[in-house]
Amino acid sequence: MSATRVAVVQAGPPLFDTPATLEKLRGLVAEAAARGAKLVVLPEAFVGGYPKGLGFGARMGSRTPEGREEFRRYYEAAVEVPGPATAAIGAAAREHGVHLVVGAVERAGSTLYCAALFFGPDGALIAARRKLMPTAMERLVWGQGDGSTLPVVNTPAGKAGAVICWENYMPLLRTAMYAKGVEVYCAITVDDRDTWLPTVRHVALEGRCFVLSACQFLTRKDCPPGYDGGHGDDPAAVLIRGGSCVISPLGQVLAGPVFGEEAVLIADLDPAEIPRARFDFDPVGHYARPDVFRLSVNETPQPAVEFGKPERGPSEGR
Repeated sequence: MSATRVAVVQAGPPLFDTPATLEKLRGLVAEAAARGAKLVVLPEAFVGGYPKGLGFGARMGSRTPEGREEFRRYYEAAVEVPGPATAAIGAAAREHGVHLVVGAVERAGSTLYCAALFFGPDGALIAARRKLMPTAMERLVWGQGDGSTLPVVNTPAGKAGAVICWENYMPLLRTAMYAKGVEVYCAITVDDRDTWLPTVRHVALEGRCFVLSACQFLTRKDCPPGYDGGHGDDPAAVLIRGGSCVISPLGQVLAGPVFGEEAVLIADLDPAEIPRARFDFDPVGHYARPDVFRLSVNETPQPAVEFGKPERGPSEGR
């Protein structure tokens, strides 16, 4: 197989403005496609936004009316899956004939989830997965996903899956993704610390897979009037500084990291690099020890309420 060109997008949305976000997404996808990308990855919570610095008026034992209004605004910016927003994203994928992996804040009933959405070049929503474990303050505004949404999908670059931000520090989740055969591991995030690059290099070496890490670049000017985010009104303040990159299965940096600006990173992925890398290490194959260690993954949906007819006893009529 020949190499496939991929793109990692480093950008932030116009916060709380979903129509403007979708318009920006279309432009970014067009740019990536014009540069030859067949798979395009956008950061965590790109659609719906990551309101860094907001506390939603929460303290132990109390919430404020202002915080409830902040949440209402965030709730309104989230998107239904499927719904009009996913149709618009699918249209962008179809227009440019690319696979997309897009971070989004999903609205399901009255609960929000941090999600990764997969789209095919025909515009179809192929799969969606929900973040299993929101981190710290995220737990107040995002629900927890379950094991029923851990897809790995076929793309021209290989089998692709997504692991969201600090889920990448969950070794058992990483192992589950390796066992599903992931070859293009999409680490979508808002973690812009210097420690992120060694994290994703470790993932690439551990899984012997390509890692495409897309981080937001968010500035004060992307935020609406009155948004503090912990930076006051400084129009030049950077809330999330980026750090997106592409890593090879042997841990080599193929693109990035880029900080302090929006960017579309391009890399060509050679599928032959995967068997070369797994020659001496396959974490769920010849380097595993199932006689000593085993992982059980529950992929059954876990609804809060189930409806069904009770089973009839043997004395009841049929």
